[in-house]
Amino acid sequence: MKAVVIGCGLIGKKRALALPGYVELIGCFDEVGSVAESFATEFKTSNFQSLGQLLDIQELDFVIIATRHDSLHSLAIAALNAGKHVFIEKPGAINYFEFKKVCELARKKNLSVHVGYNHRHHPALKKAYELLHDGSIGEVMFLRGRYGHGGRLGYEKEWRADKLKSGGGELIDQGTHLIDLSIGFLGELQLDYAATPNYFWDMAVEDNVFMSLKNKSGNIAFLQASCTEWKNLFSMEIYGQTGKIEISGLGRSYGLETLIFHKMLPEMGPPITETWNFPEPDDSWAVEMGEFLDDLRTGSNKSDNLDSSLEVLRVIGEMYSRTNR
Repeated sequence: MKAVVIGCGLIGKKRALALPGYVELIGCFDEVGSVAESFATEFKTSNFQSLGQLLDIQELDFVIIATRHDSLHSLAIAALNAGKHVFIEKPGAINYFEFKKVCELARKKNLSVHVGYNHRHHPALKKAYELLHDGSIGEVMFLRGRYGHGGRLGYEKEWRADKLKSGGGELIDQGTHLIDLSIGFLGELQLDYAATPNYFWDMAVEDNVFMSLKNKSGNIAFLQASCTEWKNLFSMEIYGQTGKIEISGLGRSYGLETLIFHKMLPEMGPPITETWNFPEPDDSWAVEMGEFLDDLRTGSNKSDNLDSSLEVLRVIGEMYSRTNR
């Protein structure tokens, strides 16, 4: 199979590194020429001078799009119109309405589009879904999630702080992962409460987001994303009627990835506790890419996450509307 990368920054490199050996990276493009040149040298591929030249490659199977939020939609449309499958970085577009057009075009042309929500493929999260589906914690009551980092010098001047380029702040950045994971545990969610304040960074987009979402049965996801966390943190707790799953860390600066399972006894009291640690390097990027490529090779749709990704952007749009963002 043959692939190209559009957007040659940090995430573009991570996606390229996640490609298996049977995929040949035949080209790249970035609006910043020096970035594309460096990428082409590192990955021993061709640097194309225009998007049109890149998408005109007849033998090209799929396109990886890893650019700013404001260009995701237009690039996906261009790739789909060129007859190429698309692996696009989250959140897929700057808002719900743009991404809906991507979904409609993909289905009209019978082409695959996958949005890069790699957190579902972290081993602790995969184990949590396994415990949920085999009935180990009983019926889910509610969940609680936190995700945060500390920013960096000049953070308020980066493209993520420009609403026209990013679409928003922490909500559309790390908050998207929390919402996506919550949909995986609770299904379709509706907005119950939203707050998008600025506490520290002098920028037009929020540096913290607090939200309460609930499904049709009233099960609640209480979530917070922050870029004033200072010490990087990831935490998700899923509470069932007969047990609790506690996930912490994502590896590297977020700490050892760990899942703790607390199983309630019939007589209640202290639960039986079992712990899984995942010290291995983060393979979620490769696992996610492999699932997408399996679909392209077999014609299956296991990696199709268009509906859930559209739901994430619908919730985000409602939150920004409710908080006058």
